[in-house]
Amino acid sequence: MNAVLKTLAENESRYLRELAEFVAIPSVSTDPAHAADVRRAADWVAARLRKAGPIEVETWETPRHPAIFGRWNGASGAPTVLIYGHVDVQPAEPLELWHSPPFVLTERNGRLYGRGVSDDKASMLQPILAAEAFFLSGEKPPVNLRFLFEAEEEIGSVDLPDLVRARRDALACDVVLSADGGMWRPEVPSITVSSRGLAALSFTVRGPRHDLHSGRHGGGVANPLHAAAEIVASLHDDGRVAVEGFYDDVEEIEPALSKALERLTFDEHKYLAEIGAPAGFGEPGYGMLARQWYRPTLEVNGFYGGYQGPGSKTVLPTEAHVKLTCRLVPNQRSDDVLAKVRRHLELRCPPSVNLTIEEGHEGAQAYRVSPDSPAVRAAAETLTEVFGVPPEIVGMGGTVPIVTTFRDVLGVDTVFFSFSTADENIHAPNEFYRPERFRLGLQAWARVWRRLSGERV
Repeated sequence: MNAVLKTLAENESRYLRELAEFVAIPSVSTDPAHAADVRRAADWVAARLRKAGPIEVETWETPRHPAIFGRWNGASGAPTVLIYGHVDVQPAEPLELWHSPPFVLTERNGRLYGRGVSDDKASMLQPILAAEAFFLSGEKPPVNLRFLFEAEEEIGSVDLPDLVRARRDALACDVVLSADGGMWRPEVPSITVSSRGLAALSFTVRGPRHDLHSGRHGGGVANPLHAAAEIVASLHDDGRVAVEGFYDDVEEIEPALSKALERLTFDEHKYLAEIGAPAGFGEPGYGMLARQWYRPTLEVNGFYGGYQGPGSKTVLPTEAHVKLTCRLVPNQRSDDVLAKVRRHLELRCPPSVNLTIEEGHEGAQAYRVSPDSPAVRAAAETLTEVFGVPPEIVGMGGTVPIVTTFRDVLGVDTVFFSFSTADENIHAPNEFYRPERFRLGLQAWARVWRRLSGERV
C-alpha cells in the first residue's frame, strides 16, 4: 500500500495537467451544438482508462451520447466494485460572471476553477488514477473493477437505465461506488446516504395570437405573464406545496436520520450569509437540513416572456413560459407527482388564456442506503483514516438518477464516494475544486478498495 500511495504522491503534478486537459473539453450534454465535444470527452476517458493498465475498455453507444465501460478481473475471489461517474457538464452560461475562462482550468487563491471540475471530472478521474497507481507500483488492485462513465447525467441519465438493463451481466458487481455526489462541507468528511428523486415539467400560457400594444389592448385582454404568475403563486401555501395529493406517499423522516441530523453542527445564519439569502424559507415544522435532504419540494426554475431587452417596450406578450421541478423522497413516484401537478395547473389556469403542458426529462426516484451497510462502513472507516476524523452521515438534496437503477437491476447498494463539496459553485459560474481534496481523494480510492477486499459487501 505504501508503494501505491508513494506513486500517487509523485505523480500529482501530472494528474493536474491531465485534469486540465479533461476540463478543457466543453462536454455540455444538453446542447446539441456540443455533441461532438461530449463524444470527445468520452473518448478521452476511454483512452485514459486504457493508459491506466490492463483494463478492457469498450465504448457503449446509446441513442444520444456514448458511455464508457472498463473491466479488470485480476483479483480472484475478491469482491467486484463498479465505479460510476459522468463526463458531461452543465452549460457555462452566464459567461460574463466567470472570473476566468470556464473551460480553462485556472488555479486561483488555492482553488481550481473550471466548468465541470467539481461535477464530476476531478472526482471521476481519481479512481482511474488510483487503479493506475496500483499497476505502476507493481501491485494489483485488491478488488475486481468495473468502470461505467456516462455522458448524460446532466440531462437525467435518459439512456443509461436501458443500457444497464441490457448490459447487466457485464456490470454485475457486489457494490457501486459513485464518484458523483459530494461531501456536505469542506471542514469534515461526510458519507451521503440518500439522494432525492426528480420530476420536471414546463408549461406555456398563451393569450392573443401575437404581441399587442399594452396601451391599446391592456385592460381588455388577459396578460399571459399575469396569468402565469397567478398559477405559480397557487403552487405553495406558506412554504408547503399546495398541489392536492402531493404529500400522500411521503413518510416521516426515519428516526436514525433524525438522530443524525441532531448530531450535526450547522449554523443556519452562517449558511444564509454564505449564499446571500436574507432568511430561510420552506415547509413549516422542519429544519433547514431536513427540508433540503429528506422532504419533497416543488420549485420554479424559469419564468419568462415578453420583452427582455434594454429599456422598456410597452407590449402585452402573446405567451409566458414556466419551468418546474420537484425533488422527491422515497415512495413518491415521478409519474404520479407529475400527474397531480398537471391537474393542479389545469384547475388553476384562468379561462382567459390557454395552457400547454410539456413534461421534462425522464423522472428519477429517490434513493437511500442504510448507514449500517458493510460498504458504507468500509467507506466511513476509509474516510476516518484519510481525514483523521470520522465522517458525518448526511443526505443529498440533489439527484443522481442512475442509483435506483443499479439497485433494481444489479441488486446492489451505491455508496457516494466523491470528494467535491457542496460549496463549490456546482452548476453555477466559477465552479471550483480544492486541490487538497483532489490529493486526499486519490488516497481514499486506493484505501477503500483495500478495505472492501476484506469485507463481504
